[in-house]
Amino acid sequence: QVQLVESGGALVQAGGSLRLSCAASGRTFSSVDMGWFRQAPGKEREFVAAISWSGGSTYFADSVKGRFTISRDNAKNTVYLQMNSLKPEDTANYYCAARDRIELRPIQSDSYRYWGQGTQVTVSS
Repeated sequence: QVQLVESGGALVQAGGSLRLSCAASGRTFSSVDMGWFRQAPGKEREFVAAISWSGGSTYFADSVKGRFTISRDNAKNTVYLQMNSLKPEDTANYYCAARDRIELRPIQSDSYRYWGQGTQVTVSS
């Protein structure tokens, strides 16, 4: 079992920055790939970013490439999503997730078994 708790969501103006955090407990965090997804009202959940257990590999959706970075601190059992140059279309509930099906691609939500409750990011124009 892995428990995940996101934080850091807020209301921010377009062009601003936020850093989301996801604190994990339970299973050995340092051996688990992690991901961030988001879901806007009326839209399907979409992949945002992922990071391998070691931090050596990262993946990003095209829509956030160059603006968002993902990192992790295994000593603190925490994964981060740094979001810069935010746009109104980034408005969504952001979820972190722990991956357990490595045969699937990291961008696929089905590869993640454990999910947090989400943190709301609202970007005003």
